[in-house]
Amino acid sequence: MKLIQVVFLMIVSSYSIISQAQNDKPLRLGVAGLSHGHLWEVLSRLDRGDFEVVGVAEKNIQLWDNKLLKAKVANNLFFQDLDDMLDQTKPEAVIVYESIYDHLRVVEACAPRGIHVMVEKPLATTVEQAQRIAELAKKYNIMVLTNYETTWYPANHKAYELVNKEQSVGKISRINVYDGHSGPVEIGCSPEFLGWLTDPVKNGGGAVIDFGCYGANLSTWLMGGQKPVSVFATLKHQKPDVYPNVDDDATIVLEYPDVTTIIMASWNWPMSRKDMHIYGNKGYIYQDNATDMRIGAGEKETKFVAGKLPEPYNDSFYYLKAAVRGDIKVKPADLSSLENNLIVVEILEAAIKSNNTGEVIRLK
Repeated sequence: MKLIQVVFLMIVSSYSIISQAQNDKPLRLGVAGLSHGHLWEVLSRLDRGDFEVVGVAEKNIQLWDNKLLKAKVANNLFFQDLDDMLDQTKPEAVIVYESIYDHLRVVEACAPRGIHVMVEKPLATTVEQAQRIAELAKKYNIMVLTNYETTWYPANHKAYELVNKEQSVGKISRINVYDGHSGPVEIGCSPEFLGWLTDPVKNGGGAVIDFGCYGANLSTWLMGGQKPVSVFATLKHQKPDVYPNVDDDATIVLEYPDVTTIIMASWNWPMSRKDMHIYGNKGYIYQDNATDMRIGAGEKETKFVAGKLPEPYNDSFYYLKAAVRGDIKVKPADLSSLENNLIVVEILEAAIKSNNTGEVIRLK
């Protein structure tokens, strides 16, 4: 072997080793906001080792007094100002736990600095905000991912496989998605979380936003990124004394050329639920929870448990790290992708408009 070939192989090998060592290091993660109830997703993973919180930005210093977070993050890494946190700690990615309305503000701060962002569902409160986020992501070449609990459900991925790859139930005609619980007040959400979750501007709406987004996300995914032809919705105030400013129950009908999706999102269910029914001309799929499923045809029904998803597709933070480090590529069809979630916001805005006007809203 010629000397130049040996040198070249040594360089390639060294680069590969250095690159792998870099990828093995914990992801440098910044946290924007501490008011979101889903903050537990960070807190429960602090000792896992795949990421380290290098900075926290939260205006309300009373929220800094979080025992689990303070035990792992030094006092000098807490900031009231987001820009200060970004400049002084230089995170690779930021996860947002502020109001949905504030997602755009965080992206506006992170994008010019080349910092990737993962927001809690949904992406934005309005189409205008969502489009601005997309413009910034494209201009500065960053990823903006949206995190849903249901993205990491093995049963949902098995349902997708049965529908789109195995075609086990034939040509589908209907998707029913059920999401919600008995209400954020009823389940004991914190005052700081309720302060914006029940605000029509900061959250964009009530149950229609909080839980309607799950069905819009899953339907867009199952339909291969296709946008519905039209949206019709009815939003209700079943508990106006508890939720005077936002809806607490939403029924959203999405019409595609050959499929109807009905999203039932509510703060009035007698139980917590995130399940989905899919009907085809040869059978049906019931995704009962994160793992349990039923598939049937005629009078025959089979129960089974969906297998575990492989890393990094089984966890939002494994996924974020792999995407940021370039180990995986986020595809437009993915549940967390910007493309999917732009459609989600368009669906939710159309649902609110439909309720306000009583009309079917046709999407462009």
